Amino acid sequence: MNHFVHETAIAEDGADIGSGTRIWHHAHVRSGSTLGEDCVIGKNVYIDEGAIVGSRCKLQNNVSVFHGVTIGDDVFVGPSATFTNDLVPRAFNADWKITETTVLDGASIGANATIVCGSTIGRYAMVAAGATVTKSVADHQLVAGMPARPLGWVCRCGAVVSRDTDRPADLECPNCKEQEA
Repeated sequence: MNHFVHETAIAEDGADIGSGTRIWHHAHVRSGSTLGEDCVIGKNVYIDEGAIVGSRCKLQNNVSVFHGVTIGDDVFVGPSATFTNDLVPRAFNADWKITETTVLDGASIGANATIVCGSTIGRYAMVAAGATVTKSVADHQLVAGMPARPLGWVCRCGAVVSRDTDRPADLECPNCKEQEA
C-alpha cells in the first residue's frame, strides 16, 4: 500500500487508490471507485462506487463525487462542492438512470458549487464559488452565478485573460505570459 488512509476514514476493499494519495479524516471511498496518484482527499469527502478521480487532484472537505462522475488530472474541487447524477430524482424511483458528468484536466471548481449531471467542465475552466452549473463549460471559460453564466476566460495559471463573451483567438496571459490558442 503506497497511499495513506487516516484511521477514521473508510477505504473499502476494491477501491483502486493510486500511489501517494492521501485520504483524510472521515472520508469514505467506495469499492469500485478509482483514485489516481498523489491526490489529496479532504475531511468528510465521499467518493461513490464507479466514480473516477484522476491523478494530482485536490478534493477539499465535504465534497461528494457520485457514480457517473469522471474527474481528470490536476483538478481542484473546493469545500462542499457537489455533483449530481440523476436528472429526475425521486426517492421511490427504482428505475432511475445515471447521467454522467465529466471534469477535464486542470479545471477548478469553487466552494459550494453544484455541478448538475450531464455537464462537461472543460480543460482549465474555472467555476466560481457557489455557482450552479446546469450546462457544459468550455475549456478556459470562467463561469459564476445561479445558474452559472460566462464571465470571461482564464489562463492555465488561473488568471483572467479576457472578459469577452466569445473566446479570444488566443489567450495570452499577462501573469505568466503563457499563450494558448
